[in-house]
Amino acid sequence: MMASASPQETMEKERNVIVAIDDLRVWFELRRLGFGHAGYVKAVDGVTFDVHEGEAIAVVGESGCGKSSLMKTILALHKPTRGTISFDGKDVAQFDAKAMREYRSKVGYVQQDPYGALPPFMTIERILEEPLIVGGVKSKEERVQRVRQAMEEVKLTPPADFVEKYPHMLSGGQQQRVVIARAMIMDPKFLVADEPVSMLDASVRVEILKLLRNLQESHNLSVIYITHDLSTVSYFSERIFVMYAGNLVEKGKVRQLLDNPLHPYTKALLTGTSEPDARNAETFKELPPGEPPSLVNPPAGCRFHPRCSVMIKGVCDVNFPPEFEPEPGHQVSCWLYDKNA
Repeated sequence: MMASASPQETMEKERNVIVAIDDLRVWFELRRLGFGHAGYVKAVDGVTFDVHEGEAIAVVGESGCGKSSLMKTILALHKPTRGTISFDGKDVAQFDAKAMREYRSKVGYVQQDPYGALPPFMTIERILEEPLIVGGVKSKEERVQRVRQAMEEVKLTPPADFVEKYPHMLSGGQQQRVVIARAMIMDPKFLVADEPVSMLDASVRVEILKLLRNLQESHNLSVIYITHDLSTVSYFSERIFVMYAGNLVEKGKVRQLLDNPLHPYTKALLTGTSEPDARNAETFKELPPGEPPSLVNPPAGCRFHPRCSVMIKGVCDVNFPPEFEPEPGHQVSCWLYDKNA
Protein backbone atom coordinates (compact mmCIF):
# COMPACT_ATOMS: atom_id res chain seq x y z
CA MET A 1 0.00 0.00 0.00
CA MET A 2 1.41 3.35 -1.03
CA ALA A 3 2.08 5.83 1.81
CA SER A 4 0.12 9.06 1.67
CA ALA A 5 2.00 12.30 1.04
CA SER A 6 2.97 14.40 4.04
CA PRO A 7 1.18 17.75 4.59
CA GLN A 8 4.39 19.58 3.58
CA GLU A 9 4.76 17.58 0.34
CA THR A 10 1.10 18.21 -0.50
CA MET A 11 1.52 21.94 0.11
CA GLU A 12 4.60 22.05 -2.16
CA LYS A 13 2.71 20.31 -4.97
CA GLU A 14 -0.18 22.77 -4.68
CA ARG A 15 2.04 25.87 -4.83
CA ASN A 16 2.30 27.43 -8.26
CA VAL A 17 5.63 27.39 -10.07
CA ILE A 18 6.82 31.00 -10.42
CA VAL A 19 10.11 30.36 -12.23
CA ALA A 20 10.82 27.25 -14.30
CA ILE A 21 14.29 26.69 -15.78
CA ASP A 22 14.55 23.91 -18.34
CA ASP A 23 17.86 22.63 -19.79
CA LEU A 24 19.35 26.12 -19.62
CA ARG A 25 22.66 26.69 -21.40
CA VAL A 26 24.52 29.99 -21.40
CA TRP A 27 27.62 29.92 -23.60
CA PHE A 28 29.84 32.91 -24.32
CA GLU A 29 31.72 32.91 -27.62
CA LEU A 30 35.49 33.41 -27.62
CA ARG A 31 37.23 35.11 -30.53
CA ARG A 32 40.88 35.41 -31.52
CA LEU A 33 41.85 39.08 -31.79
CA GLY A 34 38.17 39.90 -32.21
CA PHE A 35 37.74 37.88 -35.41
CA GLY A 36 38.12 34.10 -35.57
CA HIS A 37 35.94 31.82 -33.51
CA ALA A 38 37.95 30.23 -30.65
CA GLY A 39 35.30 28.23 -28.82
CA TYR A 40 32.77 28.88 -26.07
CA VAL A 41 32.85 29.44 -22.34
CA LYS A 42 30.10 27.06 -21.17
CA ALA A 43 29.15 29.01 -18.03
CA VAL A 44 25.78 27.29 -17.59
CA ASP A 45 25.44 23.94 -19.31
CA GLY A 46 22.17 22.08 -18.91
CA VAL A 47 20.56 23.39 -15.71
CA THR A 48 16.97 22.45 -14.82
CA PHE A 49 14.98 23.39 -11.71
CA ASP A 50 11.90 25.34 -10.65
CA VAL A 51 10.96 27.72 -7.86
CA HIS A 52 7.50 27.65 -6.30
CA GLU A 53 5.42 30.55 -5.08
CA GLY A 54 6.65 31.68 -1.68
CA GLU A 55 9.67 29.35 -1.75
CA ALA A 56 13.29 30.25 -0.99
CA ILE A 57 15.97 28.16 -2.67
CA ALA A 58 19.76 28.42 -2.54
CA VAL A 59 22.20 27.91 -5.42
CA VAL A 60 25.57 27.03 -3.88
CA GLY A 61 29.03 26.62 -5.36
CA GLU A 62 32.57 27.97 -5.39
CA SER A 63 33.73 30.88 -7.56
CA GLY A 64 33.66 30.07 -11.26
CA CYS A 65 30.92 27.45 -11.06
CA GLY A 66 28.41 29.50 -13.09
CA LYS A 67 26.20 30.93 -10.32
CA SER A 68 26.54 34.54 -11.47
CA SER A 69 25.90 33.70 -15.12
CA LEU A 70 22.80 31.77 -14.08
CA MET A 71 21.60 34.71 -11.98
CA LYS A 72 22.19 37.29 -14.74
CA THR A 73 20.33 35.15 -17.25
CA ILE A 74 17.36 34.86 -14.89
CA LEU A 75 17.45 38.67 -14.60
CA ALA A 76 17.40 38.84 -18.44
CA LEU A 77 20.85 40.44 -18.56
CA HIS A 78 22.12 37.50 -20.64
CA LYS A 79 20.20 35.59 -23.29
CA PRO A 80 20.02 31.79 -23.08
CA THR A 81 22.02 29.96 -25.71
CA ARG A 82 19.59 27.07 -25.38
CA GLY A 83 16.78 26.09 -23.02
CA THR A 84 14.16 28.29 -21.41
CA ILE A 85 13.43 30.43 -18.39
CA SER A 86 9.69 30.74 -17.77
CA PHE A 87 8.05 33.25 -15.44
CA ASP A 88 4.43 32.54 -14.53
CA GLY A 89 4.34 30.03 -17.38
CA LYS A 90 5.67 32.44 -20.05
CA ASP A 91 9.05 32.20 -21.79
CA VAL A 92 11.09 35.25 -20.76
CA ALA A 93 13.10 35.15 -24.00
CA GLN A 94 9.89 35.81 -25.96
CA PHE A 95 8.91 38.97 -24.05
CA ASP A 96 8.53 42.17 -26.02
CA ALA A 97 9.73 45.50 -24.56
CA LYS A 98 6.51 46.09 -22.59
CA ALA A 99 6.42 42.57 -21.15
CA MET A 100 10.12 42.80 -20.26
CA ARG A 101 9.55 46.04 -18.31
CA GLU A 102 6.75 44.35 -16.41
CA TYR A 103 8.92 41.29 -15.77
CA ARG A 104 11.73 43.41 -14.37
CA SER A 105 9.31 45.24 -12.09
CA LYS A 106 8.27 41.85 -10.66
CA VAL A 107 11.84 40.64 -10.09
CA GLY A 108 13.87 42.26 -7.30
CA TYR A 109 17.66 42.12 -7.19
CA VAL A 110 19.84 42.32 -4.07
CA GLN A 111 23.48 42.93 -5.03
CA GLN A 112 26.54 41.54 -3.31
CA ASP A 113 28.38 44.83 -2.72
CA PRO A 114 25.97 47.39 -1.23
CA TYR A 115 28.38 50.32 -1.48
CA GLY A 116 29.11 49.66 -5.15
CA ALA A 117 25.39 49.14 -5.86
CA LEU A 118 24.29 52.55 -4.53
CA PRO A 119 24.98 55.74 -6.53
CA PRO A 120 27.10 57.95 -4.24
CA PHE A 121 25.63 61.22 -5.58
CA MET A 122 22.01 60.36 -4.67
CA THR A 123 20.33 60.62 -1.30
CA ILE A 124 18.70 57.51 0.14
CA GLU A 125 15.27 58.95 -0.66
CA ARG A 126 16.23 59.54 -4.30
CA ILE A 127 17.75 56.06 -4.62
CA LEU A 128 14.53 54.44 -3.41
CA GLU A 129 12.31 56.77 -5.42
CA GLU A 130 14.10 56.09 -8.72
CA PRO A 131 12.48 52.66 -9.45
CA LEU A 132 9.05 54.16 -8.78
CA ILE A 133 9.70 56.98 -11.25
CA VAL A 134 10.96 54.53 -13.89
CA GLY A 135 8.00 52.27 -13.10
CA GLY A 136 5.51 55.04 -13.88
CA VAL A 137 4.35 56.04 -10.37
CA LYS A 138 3.56 59.70 -11.11
CA SER A 139 2.16 60.79 -7.77
CA LYS A 140 4.88 62.34 -5.61
CA GLU A 141 2.79 61.70 -2.52
CA GLU A 142 2.47 58.01 -3.34
CA ARG A 143 6.21 57.73 -4.01
CA VAL A 144 7.06 59.34 -0.67
CA GLN A 145 4.66 57.02 1.13
CA ARG A 146 6.09 53.91 -0.52
CA VAL A 147 9.66 54.98 0.19
CA ARG A 148 8.84 55.46 3.88
CA GLN A 149 7.03 52.13 4.02
CA ALA A 150 9.97 50.29 2.40
CA MET A 151 12.42 51.85 4.84
CA GLU A 152 10.30 50.82 7.80
CA GLU A 153 10.10 47.26 6.50
CA VAL A 154 13.89 46.96 6.39
CA LYS A 155 14.23 48.59 9.82
CA LEU A 156 15.73 51.90 8.70
CA THR A 157 13.75 53.78 11.30
CA PRO A 158 12.74 56.44 11.76
CA PRO A 159 12.90 57.11 7.99
CA ALA A 160 13.39 60.84 8.58
CA ASP A 161 16.85 60.08 9.99
CA PHE A 162 17.98 58.44 6.73
CA VAL A 163 16.19 59.99 3.74
CA GLU A 164 18.59 62.94 3.35
CA LYS A 165 21.75 60.92 3.90
CA TYR A 166 24.12 59.64 1.23
CA PRO A 167 25.35 56.02 1.04
CA HIS A 168 28.83 56.81 2.44
CA MET A 169 27.18 58.10 5.61
CA LEU A 170 25.72 54.66 6.41
CA SER A 171 27.28 51.48 7.78
CA GLY A 172 27.63 48.41 5.57
CA GLY A 173 24.60 46.78 7.16
CA GLN A 174 22.51 49.94 6.69
CA GLN A 175 23.62 50.19 3.05
CA GLN A 176 22.50 46.61 2.45
CA ARG A 177 19.12 47.42 4.00
CA VAL A 178 18.79 50.24 1.45
CA VAL A 179 19.62 47.78 -1.35
CA ILE A 180 16.95 45.40 -0.03
CA ALA A 181 14.42 48.24 0.28
CA ARG A 182 15.10 49.21 -3.34
CA ALA A 183 14.61 45.59 -4.43
CA MET A 184 11.25 45.50 -2.60
CA ILE A 185 9.96 48.94 -3.57
CA MET A 186 8.03 47.69 -6.65
CA ASP A 187 6.41 44.87 -4.66
CA PRO A 188 8.07 42.04 -6.61
CA LYS A 189 6.91 38.42 -6.76
CA PHE A 190 10.41 37.06 -7.10
CA LEU A 191 13.76 38.07 -5.59
CA VAL A 192 17.31 37.22 -6.64
CA ALA A 193 19.81 37.72 -3.81
CA ASP A 194 23.43 37.51 -4.99
CA GLU A 195 25.73 36.75 -2.03
CA PRO A 196 23.81 39.38 0.00
CA VAL A 197 25.91 39.01 3.17
CA SER A 198 29.40 38.16 1.87
CA MET A 199 30.58 41.80 2.09
CA LEU A 200 29.19 42.36 5.60
CA ASP A 201 30.66 41.91 9.05
CA ALA A 202 29.90 38.57 10.66
CA SER A 203 27.93 40.35 13.39
CA VAL A 204 25.24 41.54 10.95
CA ARG A 205 25.06 38.62 8.50
CA VAL A 206 22.44 36.60 10.39
CA GLU A 207 20.49 39.81 11.01
CA ILE A 208 20.29 40.56 7.26
CA LEU A 209 19.39 36.95 6.41
CA LYS A 210 16.60 36.97 8.99
CA LEU A 211 15.34 40.27 7.55
CA LEU A 212 15.22 38.71 4.08
CA ARG A 213 13.44 35.66 5.47
CA ASN A 214 10.82 37.84 7.20
CA LEU A 215 10.22 39.81 3.99
CA GLN A 216 9.97 36.58 2.02
CA GLU A 217 7.33 35.19 4.37
CA SER A 218 5.32 38.41 4.80
CA HIS A 219 5.19 39.11 1.04
CA ASN A 220 4.98 35.45 -0.05
CA LEU A 221 8.11 36.03 -2.15
CA SER A 222 9.90 33.44 -4.21
CA VAL A 223 13.65 33.81 -3.67
CA ILE A 224 16.84 32.50 -5.26
CA TYR A 225 19.71 32.92 -2.83
CA ILE A 226 23.12 32.74 -4.56
CA THR A 227 26.01 31.86 -2.24
CA HIS A 228 29.28 29.97 -1.85
CA ASP A 229 28.76 29.47 1.89
CA LEU A 230 26.68 26.49 2.98
CA SER A 231 26.76 27.69 6.59
CA THR A 232 24.22 30.45 5.84
CA VAL A 233 21.62 28.55 3.83
CA SER A 234 19.87 27.03 6.85
CA TYR A 235 18.80 30.53 7.93
CA PHE A 236 17.03 31.23 4.71
CA SER A 237 16.33 28.41 2.26
CA GLU A 238 14.01 25.45 1.86
CA ARG A 239 15.94 23.63 -0.87
CA ILE A 240 19.60 23.67 -1.95
CA PHE A 241 20.97 23.24 -5.47
CA VAL A 242 24.73 22.59 -5.57
CA MET A 243 26.44 23.85 -8.73
CA TYR A 244 29.80 22.82 -10.16
CA ALA A 245 31.36 23.76 -13.52
CA GLY A 246 28.07 24.85 -15.05
CA ASN A 247 26.02 21.85 -13.86
CA LEU A 248 23.80 21.13 -10.87
CA VAL A 249 25.35 18.11 -9.13
CA GLU A 250 23.00 17.75 -6.14
CA LYS A 251 19.48 18.91 -5.20
CA GLY A 252 17.60 18.45 -1.95
CA LYS A 253 15.82 20.00 1.00
CA VAL A 254 18.08 21.93 3.34
CA ARG A 255 18.25 19.52 6.28
CA GLN A 256 18.23 16.54 3.95
CA LEU A 257 21.28 17.79 2.08
CA LEU A 258 23.20 19.23 5.03
CA ASP A 259 22.70 16.17 7.22
CA ASN A 260 23.31 13.64 4.44
CA PRO A 261 25.39 15.14 1.59
CA LEU A 262 25.76 12.66 -1.26
CA HIS A 263 28.01 14.16 -3.94
CA PRO A 264 31.76 14.24 -3.17
CA TYR A 265 31.80 17.93 -4.13
CA THR A 266 29.01 18.78 -1.68
CA LYS A 267 30.92 16.97 1.07
CA ALA A 268 33.99 19.01 0.19
CA LEU A 269 32.03 22.26 0.33
CA LEU A 270 30.76 21.38 3.79
CA THR A 271 34.32 21.02 5.09
CA GLY A 272 34.91 24.65 4.18
CA THR A 273 31.97 26.07 6.10
CA SER A 274 32.39 28.16 9.23
CA GLU A 275 29.98 25.98 11.22
CA PRO A 276 31.68 24.86 14.47
CA ASP A 277 30.85 21.21 13.88
CA ALA A 278 33.30 18.55 15.15
CA ARG A 279 32.23 16.26 12.29
CA ASN A 280 34.07 18.55 9.87
CA ALA A 281 37.37 17.23 11.24
CA GLU A 282 36.42 13.73 10.13
CA THR A 283 35.67 14.78 6.54
CA PHE A 284 38.41 17.39 6.08
CA LYS A 285 40.58 14.85 4.26
CA GLU A 286 37.93 14.76 1.51
CA LEU A 287 38.62 18.36 0.48
CA PRO A 288 39.83 17.92 -3.12
CA PRO A 289 43.04 19.49 -4.43
CA GLY A 290 43.17 21.53 -7.61
CA GLU A 291 40.93 24.09 -9.25
CA PRO A 292 37.57 23.91 -11.02
CA PRO A 293 37.95 22.80 -14.65
CA SER A 294 38.08 25.11 -17.62
CA LEU A 295 34.61 25.97 -18.85
CA VAL A 296 36.05 26.30 -22.35
CA ASN A 297 37.30 22.69 -22.46
CA PRO A 298 35.56 20.85 -19.61
CA PRO A 299 36.72 17.27 -18.96
CA ALA A 300 34.85 14.30 -20.38
CA GLY A 301 32.46 12.44 -18.13
CA CYS A 302 31.74 13.91 -14.71
CA ARG A 303 33.32 17.36 -14.52
CA PHE A 304 34.37 16.77 -10.93
CA HIS A 305 36.28 13.55 -11.61
CA PRO A 306 39.79 15.12 -11.88
CA ARG A 307 39.47 16.27 -8.25
CA CYS A 308 37.47 13.34 -6.89
CA SER A 309 39.15 10.80 -4.58
CA VAL A 310 36.44 8.18 -5.14
CA MET A 311 36.02 8.41 -8.90
CA ILE A 312 35.51 5.15 -10.82
CA LYS A 313 38.01 4.80 -13.65
CA GLY A 314 36.47 4.01 -16.99
CA VAL A 315 33.09 5.36 -15.82
CA CYS A 316 33.36 8.77 -14.16
CA ASP A 317 36.05 9.94 -16.60
CA VAL A 318 34.11 8.76 -19.67
CA ASN A 319 30.35 9.10 -19.17
CA PHE A 320 28.47 12.15 -17.96
CA PRO A 321 26.35 11.07 -14.96
CA PRO A 322 22.56 11.27 -15.13
CA GLU A 323 20.50 12.30 -12.13
CA PHE A 324 19.89 9.58 -9.52
CA GLU A 325 17.45 9.77 -6.58
CA PRO A 326 18.81 7.70 -3.65
CA GLU A 327 16.05 9.03 -1.39
CA PRO A 328 12.77 10.84 -2.17
CA GLY A 329 13.32 14.47 -3.10
CA HIS A 330 17.12 14.15 -2.98
CA GLN A 331 18.81 13.98 -6.40
CA VAL A 332 22.50 13.62 -7.19
CA SER A 333 24.47 13.41 -10.44
CA CYS A 334 27.12 10.88 -9.45
CA TRP A 335 27.88 7.36 -10.71
CA LEU A 336 28.42 6.16 -7.14
CA TYR A 337 24.62 6.02 -6.79
CA ASP A 338 23.95 3.95 -9.91
CA LYS A 339 22.15 0.86 -8.58
CA ASN A 340 22.69 -0.95 -11.86
CA ALA A 341 26.47 -0.69 -11.70
